[in-house]
Amino acid sequence: MHFSSYEEFWPHYVRQHAKKATRVWHAVGTSCVFLLLLTALLTGNWWWVLLIPVIAYGLAWYSHFFIEGNKPATFGHPVWSLRADFRMYFYILTGRMEREVQKAVSLNK
Repeated sequence: MHFSSYEEFWPHYVRQHAKKATRVWHAVGTSCVFLLLLTALLTGNWWWVLLIPVIAYGLAWYSHFFIEGNKPATFGHPVWSLRADFRMYFYILTGRMEREVQKAVSLNK
């Protein structure tokens, strides 16, 4: 799919994460990013950083293939997907993500 802007991409990204379980796995993976960065900072062992893409993408892709049943948006839009993942994480933490899902789903009808 072609998108002219990140804001145009966002509703598509949200629809790709319509199931709550998919969003939970993404949130766990994104939380691991912060924990691994903190571990690397506190221990001075930067090898922990190498685990970030393995764990974060592994959990996210698992949720797409086995829960959502779709292809991760990362494959077609890696930078926008990363940006959207952090936005989704913030929305999950602040209780705003379900509203975004409802809005994105209604736009697609």
